[in-house]
Amino acid sequence: MKIVTSGLLTIAMSIASYKSFSQTQDSKVRLINLDPGHFHASLVQKKMYENVDPAVYVYAPEGPEVQQYLKQIEAYNKSTENTTYWKEEVYLGKDFLDKMLQEKKGNVVVISGNNRDKTEYIKRSIDGGFNVLADKPMVIDQAGFNVLKSTFAAAPRKKVLLYDIMTERFEITNMLQRELAMTPAIFGSLQKGTPENPAVEMESVHFFYKYVSGNILTRPSWFMDVSQQGEGMVDVATHLVDLVQWECFPGKTIDYKKDIKLTSARKWSTDLTLTQFSGITKQNAFPDFLKDKVQDSVLKVFANGEMNYQVNGVNVKVIAKWDYKAPEGSGDTHYSIMRGTKANIIIRQGAEQSFKPAVYIEPVNNNAFFEKQLSASFKTIQAKHPGVELKKTAKGWEVIIPEKYKEGHEAHFARVTENFLSYLKKGDMPAWEVPNMLSKYYTTTQALDLAGKK
Repeated sequence: MKIVTSGLLTIAMSIASYKSFSQTQDSKVRLINLDPGHFHASLVQKKMYENVDPAVYVYAPEGPEVQQYLKQIEAYNKSTENTTYWKEEVYLGKDFLDKMLQEKKGNVVVISGNNRDKTEYIKRSIDGGFNVLADKPMVIDQAGFNVLKSTFAAAPRKKVLLYDIMTERFEITNMLQRELAMTPAIFGSLQKGTPENPAVEMESVHFFYKYVSGNILTRPSWFMDVSQQGEGMVDVATHLVDLVQWECFPGKTIDYKKDIKLTSARKWSTDLTLTQFSGITKQNAFPDFLKDKVQDSVLKVFANGEMNYQVNGVNVKVIAKWDYKAPEGSGDTHYSIMRGTKANIIIRQGAEQSFKPAVYIEPVNNNAFFEKQLSASFKTIQAKHPGVELKKTAKGWEVIIPEKYKEGHEAHFARVTENFLSYLKKGDMPAWEVPNMLSKYYTTTQALDLAGKK
């Protein structure tokens, strides 16, 4: 690893395996990791990729976040399982962004960190002629959305691609829910629902205290500042809004100017004591920028949000929640229901499922005719996912999923990256991707504005 600190060169121990790997690979994609302040930045590099140069150029300010990122990459390089061979070339200094734009050492910029800064990083990278793979969310407010619109317009002029990291599309339960909803003999058609009884509901529960790659995650203190990280409805809810569009309207373009209508939104806080805050950040006091959010020695983090809206006339409810720490044996959870004219397709992840996501098919009319149609049509799902089976339940059927399909959240970052690399190779993305990204961020930022008016 080579580190340049404000122009001063420091040589660290190199990776012995790098040379043999690079000699066997015709590298065309050269990664830059810009100000890696979130652990997702390292997860993109948890595996090696074909035609991606093992040399990664890191530009960041000095501080604990970049050191945590480098430590994690070193751990992946030393791992005895799926060993990686990244060679980190690091520049640290206050002028890191200008330095990156000036040196142009890579052609794909990975951005995962402080969300307040992310929109500017994305814009300047695209304007500088770099492709961008950005962690969610790309924007956290309406002003950022306006910048994002102009940035997407600039990308084709610069002949580069801009894409966000939507890991949940590669979770097997979400994939199966989508495919089942695309099977008319099983699902029928998507109902319209009402604001009081939406056709689609999704809820995600996350936790500040968590394990990543086997270790307790240390979060930066700004992660609990919604002016930097973003509130729940513009952060985690981004995944849910994306899944609504991806599952309900597969391959279809959504125009936010005419297809999206917000109905209501609300937000509320997660309250953290100083002891809990210290357990997350390893800091023994609330920093000055958070003190105006502390009441009676408790930090109020507005990480929770609910939005009710319509997409193409379909009523949707999305809820994002954060708590301090998951109950023993559990973790982040996801609930989703899509109501069809023939059956509801549901993902549950509670205690009954041992906190592992499971897919259920619950017919509107549970009779012999539906069971016959299900049995015949499910063969198409089985052809695509060999080993998937049906198990009868009191209300319908559970989809039994073999362990080989349950990769886990960390592995999904590689799937997204591989997908993005395939787009780079073709030099383009599906026609619906860009307008649907804009529709997604329009929905989240408009919901935030609506909740703020309450």
